[in-house]
Amino acid sequence: MEKQSLCADDCEEKIIKQYSELVYRLAFARMGTRHDADEIFQEVFLRFIRKKPVFHEEEHRKAWFIRVTINCSKSFWRSSWFKNVQPIDDDIAFETKEAMDLYYELQKLPPKYRGVIYLFYYEDMSIEEIGKALNRKNSTVRTQLTRARAALKAVIKEDDYV
Repeated sequence: MEKQSLCADDCEEKIIKQYSELVYRLAFARMGTRHDADEIFQEVFLRFIRKKPVFHEEEHRKAWFIRVTINCSKSFWRSSWFKNVQPIDDDIAFETKEAMDLYYELQKLPPKYRGVIYLFYYEDMSIEEIGKALNRKNSTVRTQLTRARAALKAVIKEDDYV
């Protein structure tokens, strides 16, 4: 008896709509600009459409999107194109001044810390889920989260927001 995959019943558009916000926000948190996040977003969903991976559980599909988004971000940073580009200021709309300030302070953190902070606070993932998604030990995720909080606190104190 063959297991029926989740992809067999779901159309690609439905899956893209379901995961588009997660992929875009994670890409934006890791890359820091809209343009780069758009590039990563497109690459992730192109890979999904080309490979048509089969998932037997929804949890595996979500983990796949997180992992591919992170891998695409890493590849983008290593590309020669990324190394030779001048940053452009994005006009980002924020709901509050605090949200804007927090965004700019988070951008000062290293990407590995921004990613962990994003997954923990914005995606409400547990340390165990983050560890599985990033292929890291739970203790490593806890350490990175602790260091990210400390670094963010130091950056905020340095800029006299406290």
